[in-house]
Amino acid sequence: MAPQPGHQAVVRVPVATLWTTPEAVRPIDGPARSDLPDIATWVAGMDHDQRVGDCVLTQLLLGEPVRVTETRPDGWVRVLALGQPAAKLDVRGYPGWMRAAHLTAPADAEPSATALVVDVDHATLHDAAGGPPVLTGVVLGTRLASAGRPADGWRPVRAPGRAEPLWAPEGDLVPLPAERPEAKEMLAVAERLRDLAYVWGGLSTDGIDCSGLVHLAWRRYGVTLPRDADDQAEATTPLALGEERPGDLYFFAHPGRRIHHVGVVSAEPHGDRRRMLHACYLTRRVVEEELPPARVDTLVGAHRV
Repeated sequence: MAPQPGHQAVVRVPVATLWTTPEAVRPIDGPARSDLPDIATWVAGMDHDQRVGDCVLTQLLLGEPVRVTETRPDGWVRVLALGQPAAKLDVRGYPGWMRAAHLTAPADAEPSATALVVDVDHATLHDAAGGPPVLTGVVLGTRLASAGRPADGWRPVRAPGRAEPLWAPEGDLVPLPAERPEAKEMLAVAERLRDLAYVWGGLSTDGIDCSGLVHLAWRRYGVTLPRDADDQAEATTPLALGEERPGDLYFFAHPGRRIHHVGVVSAEPHGDRRRMLHACYLTRRVVEEELPPARVDTLVGAHRV
């Protein structure tokens, strides 16, 4: 049954894309909008300029909750991404359009189920331990519920829209931490994404943008940050420049403009020399570098989560 306005639903595919409008979707976006999206093929098929088109808002991961606010007969629904705060747009969650085929009804939660998180770049879920693959491209930071005890190096998990458990290699999953992580742990996750392709609105290990990198790295540890850089600045604690430490955040803005970029502090500052790891719009890659003069000129602060 198609999701209805006012109802909650969850993402049933490994990565679903949230668009500004259905009409903004380009021919090149076919792999991302198909009933079973192929995000890796989508990113690989775009050129330098197509990866920064403003038609993409963000992406949602398998099991992520949304609230449906509008439906269309052509299979598109407007939703609020409840796990991606966006105070300036809607206090309930990030708004945008997605394919109804990428959603399913939420299942009743099992109170005793262990909360797990994917801790590899891409995991595959199988129909049985060692059986054929069912869902490929399940990305880092995806949360899943345990469906029982591991067996022979495999672990059963619940997958949205499927009555029977699916199975993942046990080493691909870790328990969701019960305690707040240290910033250096978040930095270690972000460092694993070095050289990943920059994609405007991307939030996966196939392509990501600057605020997506920060959001996803903290999500791996169960911490929910806003989706956009300016909202992330509002949700974190400012520091005096010079007090920042690896894992803190640098924010950037042009004079009189709102914050447009965020990076992760990757080393102790040395005088006026600073380093960060960030998804760089200019190089179209996640890079670790000393702040060049253009970044220094727009640095407006360091913050701590």
